[in-house]
Amino acid sequence: MDAATSFWATPVGWTLATLGGILLVVVGILISLAFLLLADRKIWAGVQLRKGPNVVGPFGLLQSFADFFKFVLKEIVIPAGSDKVVFILAPLISFVLAFIAWAVIPFAPGWVVSDLNVGILYILAISSLGVYGIIMGGWASNSKYPFLGSLRSAAQMVSYEVSMGLIIINVILLAGTMNLTEIVTQQQGWIWNWNAFGGGLETLPTIIVMLPMTIVFFISALAETNRPPFDLPEAESELVAGYQVEYSSTPYLLFMIGEYANIVFMCAMITLLFCGGWNPGFPTDFLNSVPAFVANLFYLAVFAVKVVFWFFMIALVKAFVPRYRYDQLMRLGWKIFLPASLVAVVFVAAWRVFAVGG
Repeated sequence: MDAATSFWATPVGWTLATLGGILLVVVGILISLAFLLLADRKIWAGVQLRKGPNVVGPFGLLQSFADFFKFVLKEIVIPAGSDKVVFILAPLISFVLAFIAWAVIPFAPGWVVSDLNVGILYILAISSLGVYGIIMGGWASNSKYPFLGSLRSAAQMVSYEVSMGLIIINVILLAGTMNLTEIVTQQQGWIWNWNAFGGGLETLPTIIVMLPMTIVFFISALAETNRPPFDLPEAESELVAGYQVEYSSTPYLLFMIGEYANIVFMCAMITLLFCGGWNPGFPTDFLNSVPAFVANLFYLAVFAVKVVFWFFMIALVKAFVPRYRYDQLMRLGWKIFLPASLVAVVFVAAWRVFAVGG
């Protein structure tokens, strides 16, 4: 072991390497969010037969950065009757929780900040904490509209987290692990090895529940992240922006960055759990003769394309589907998605026990 290698094995070297990985992931996500936000606005404009942002920079590519500086340079207004400490903590909590969930996301083989064996359990724990930032923001504003919006959002997130958790159990049953890297590795090879198609030829009959569960997970992700048609917490006709109505400048920006980071995170989760992660859907034996770094760049590109595809689908839903009523939203979650996901868990578990295991 040479001196350089031995240094990275020391506590100081490990700490520096981990901090470097965290910084790389955070900066990469922030830059990607800028262009994905622009893409979201461009897609919506294209559906409505208009141009969208096209002035700031070539083709409007710098519009998100202009918006960023606009928010940062604005004055922070805190309502006189608010709980000022909680008012400031709420967007910080939403922002931080949106990013620490990315710690267990593998972008390519070995390219992950923390390869936890209980990665899915970690994600479920972090996602369950996300509701606190919204509740705190609505309550601390000392206004009825934000408080009602935060209660709506909390009920909505809790409702759809239940069905999402049950759907993830199906993936755990198929893979036999909660490690995201191992889940993706088991989906390598041809496209029918992806969990959305049953996870392989030996478990192919489970496609009758796994493919619908992929769609249900996608719809639940829309509700979990307050995306149209489930953006009831900030419905303009009723709650005039929901829990964010009293926020401005940087605190509002933190809420928005956290929300879009969660949207992209859900796209990454769909990619990892159901669509093979970094696996392109065909054998990659041709990468055995190239350096590992080059191969990982290819895998990273595949992963990014899949994430962008799911973000594109979310943007199209926003443009096409009208907003649900709140009673329709809750009925869909509790009366349709929850029973369906329970049936799926029973089916996949029975298949694993009686068909594959016995």
